[in-house]
Amino acid sequence: MGETMEPRQLLQQMFEAAVLSARPESCLARHLPAPPKGRVIVVGAGKASAAMARAFEDAWEGEIAAGLVVTRYGYQVPCRRIEVVGASHPVPDQAGCDAAARMLELVHGLSADDLVVCLISGGGSALLPLPLPGVTLAQKQELSRELLRCGAVISEINCVRRHLSAIKGGRLAAACHPARVLTLAISDVPGDDPVDIASGPTVGDVTTCADALAIIDRYRIALPESLRECLESGRGESVPPDDPRLVHAQFRLIATPQAALEAAAQVAQRNGVAAHILSDRMEGESREVGKVLAALALQVARRGQPFAAPCVLLSGGETTVTVRGGGRGGPNVEFLLALALALQGEKGIYAVAGDTDGVDGQAEIAGGFVSPELLLRAWGMGINPRQSLDDNDGHGFFAALGETLVTGPTLTNVNDFRAILIAG
Repeated sequence: MGETMEPRQLLQQMFEAAVLSARPESCLARHLPAPPKGRVIVVGAGKASAAMARAFEDAWEGEIAAGLVVTRYGYQVPCRRIEVVGASHPVPDQAGCDAAARMLELVHGLSADDLVVCLISGGGSALLPLPLPGVTLAQKQELSRELLRCGAVISEINCVRRHLSAIKGGRLAAACHPARVLTLAISDVPGDDPVDIASGPTVGDVTTCADALAIIDRYRIALPESLRECLESGRGESVPPDDPRLVHAQFRLIATPQAALEAAAQVAQRNGVAAHILSDRMEGESREVGKVLAALALQVARRGQPFAAPCVLLSGGETTVTVRGGGRGGPNVEFLLALALALQGEKGIYAVAGDTDGVDGQAEIAGGFVSPELLLRAWGMGINPRQSLDDNDGHGFFAALGETLVTGPTLTNVNDFRAILIAG
């Protein structure tokens, strides 16, 4: 390990490199299409959509006939020709509904010579909550809360969302027909499946209403009769991949969790630390992932297997928290607290975990840091780490110890980032 780089400083730099690699100004321009014969319409949704709109404006030399993107409150970026609207995330609001309805109006009546550029990133599902007829926003808000609380993984949550939506699950692209549609997407989902990024407003969907109902029943979520009727009747079926209205729809990934992990690995390697990417798509309960990765880190530290120290173990994906206590949850801080408890102050092991959008769960904190002294410091302050974990209060725990990772809005989102440094 580099002589002058402190463990926390190295971990911070790796996180920052991962985020920078996924910022729109770093990755969007090289994916721009040739100008069409007709008009260019720009639409989009997600935590990065406003920054993507700005990057598009800066790189696009042609005209923009009209544009509208919706992003999370606080993530707006001023643009010259594309309108930016703020809305609520993760629980949707009326502003998101209104923006989605306007978006559908904007792409109505286009010709085959026109081009719709759709800028999509994580968070787009909640930011485009326009419900199907017979479904209310209040019902979708309550269902969103239940899905976030129950521990469902993102693919399950988005499957349900697609089948109650008037714009997701390929419906936006279908509304653009016969115009050409190019989606530029920043992935925040394990496996980078286009249908799960913002619930796939411009891509065909192979899932069905029956799949959505099975997820609802699996987690024993009580549905209002109108929502159940929408699913049971098949009225909520989304647009299938072979729908002829999608024949001119293209999809390009411009930033992914894997690319972010590779950017972090380069930082480690430049500082003399071997970097091992374990996976870009880890899912499951955060505390369980913490235990597993702690066991792996201990194996490296004590036995030199499967890697020799010094090294860093990198992983991405989206873990979940089933909130049973009185805390705020937060998958990254819950992961870190479980990791620290399993490591029990093992010498030479440090970690960082954070959401690359700067918001861990529903808190305006990206994540936190773990060091060998963390648990002893907590006990010395009268804080019981096990009790904090049982109460799902990772945010309170790391805030009390001054070990939070705070970035503010990063204007991108490629999911969770985890790095465990075994200094040797």
